[in-house]
Amino acid sequence: MCRREGKHPPDDPVDKLDTAQLTMKKGFTMDPSAPLSAVVAFVHVADHASFTRAADALGVSTSALSQSVRALEARMGVRLLQRTTRRVGLTEHGARFLQRVRGGLAQIESAFEDLDSARTVPAGRLRITLPRIVAERRVLPALPSFLARYPQVEVELCVEPALTDLVAEGFDAGIRLGESLAQGMIAVPIGPPERQVVVATPGYFARHGVPQSPQELQGHDCIVHRRANGRLMPWEFSREGCDLDVAVEGRLVFNDAELAYAAVLAGLGMAQGFASLVADDLAAGRLRSVLEDWQPPFPGFHLYYPAREHMAPKLRVFIDHLRAACQADGISAVQAQADAEADQEQAGNTP
Repeated sequence: MCRREGKHPPDDPVDKLDTAQLTMKKGFTMDPSAPLSAVVAFVHVADHASFTRAADALGVSTSALSQSVRALEARMGVRLLQRTTRRVGLTEHGARFLQRVRGGLAQIESAFEDLDSARTVPAGRLRITLPRIVAERRVLPALPSFLARYPQVEVELCVEPALTDLVAEGFDAGIRLGESLAQGMIAVPIGPPERQVVVATPGYFARHGVPQSPQELQGHDCIVHRRANGRLMPWEFSREGCDLDVAVEGRLVFNDAELAYAAVLAGLGMAQGFASLVADDLAAGRLRSVLEDWQPPFPGFHLYYPAREHMAPKLRVFIDHLRAACQADGISAVQAQADAEADQEQAGNTP
């Protein structure tokens, strides 16, 4: 909530009031002419039946407390308290007013407590944008234990192949390859470095031969991927400082990596994809990779989010849980990459 500067002079008693029962920002008002702190002052005086005891409870002077209550009475045009030399009591108007405002103050205090809890306890809906391969292979396996551990957190996964404007689309975070992230984002590695591989079934290679270089891909049945922008994705290769993009051709075009993966297993052609996606099939002999010396590793998947002064607890625990769940996939590689990035960032900030 924004504070309206200049509304009260520096020594205004209204701005000095602060109660342990109701935490509020200095100068917060429900109405420009009736500060909420003055209502709190009135309630304390009524409860203690004494300006002195109420002032002690609030940690303000008796004169400041009296001025605040008088300002409230002047604003309302009625006397709320009956003052005598021995005690302070409620007038008829004061009793009615106290009955109405006490519940309101309790609701406001409850709202403050709720916000404070949300600031420290993981709760609320967590919206993540990510590609399908990460959703199925990395996030979904980790969700049962995460949801069981944090019952107040809801998770919404939006599968999208293209980069998304997190702020504009209302996402808490996204997951993408580290090399494709926009500047200004904080990125946390959630998996080891990735590597592209060109694969097909042994039967396919028996029928069509094994390419020995990227140039020999011409004439092969290559399964092509169409990007979200409508363009066909070339196959990327790199060796000894030489980068090469090959516009492969084939009779099958997909915009989903899982479909291409299924087509490869069916013996319909070759495809280029993540080594982690086909690792089990390579180990079992269902698929065979080629041109391995042309495909070096690159930064793996990162969870990224806009830089904020305070990270929401729900996002913090999700990051920690997801990284812990990557142990089976090589947490040492994850940690090594995280440490390397931290060292680079520190080096960049060193004058």
